[in-house]
Amino acid sequence: MLYRPDRLNARALPGWAQPIGLRDLWCDDPAHPAYNLPVRAPFKPSHESLRRADPLYDLILTTDWNFPEAIPGRGSAIFLHSWRRPGYPTAGCLAFARSDLLWIAQRVTPGARILIRP
Repeated sequence: MLYRPDRLNARALPGWAQPIGLRDLWCDDPAHPAYNLPVRAPFKPSHESLRRADPLYDLILTTDWNFPEAIPGRGSAIFLHSWRRPGYPTAGCLAFARSDLLWIAQRVTPGARILIRP
């Protein structure tokens, strides 16, 4: 679990939640050895910034999809995060209303299973 300490109160989250720093990124370059792993700026290969201007990544629950030994092209940065609005698609993540994501974050434990059913 990762969170923006400038936007969320750490006391509202489990003690194992990690703050997102100014240089925190996630590598999404399938040709790079750090594919689907957190990295820090400066980082030239393709990546996603974890510190976004919008509130989508204020709170991120990471998953073990294609992690820790990623298969290139099988998917990177599959997170639970806030949605833009109901019904708006993501690029493969699971998106929730902020209040629902906080509810999950306050109850989840490391190693919990997420079951997605159609």
